[in-house]
Amino acid sequence: MDPYYWWGWGHGFGWMGLFPLVFIAACLFFMFWMFSRKGGRGASESAREILDRRYAKGEIDKRQYEEMKHALEA
Repeated sequence: MDPYYWWGWGHGFGWMGLFPLVFIAACLFFMFWMFSRKGGRGASESAREILDRRYAKGEIDKRQYEEMKHALEA
């Protein structure tokens, strides 16, 4: 028997050609899923942006905002 036939490369592309395509598609799907979701507070959001948002929402007062801003800059 022809050894190329055993691996699926000799007579047509066979199943061996399907697995890399499925693997690449799964990787692309996973990357798209990871980068498209923000998970509530996005991982790309900096500490300063979080502080500004909290101050804008009224969660912290001006004194706390200034103290935290100064701590971030130090």
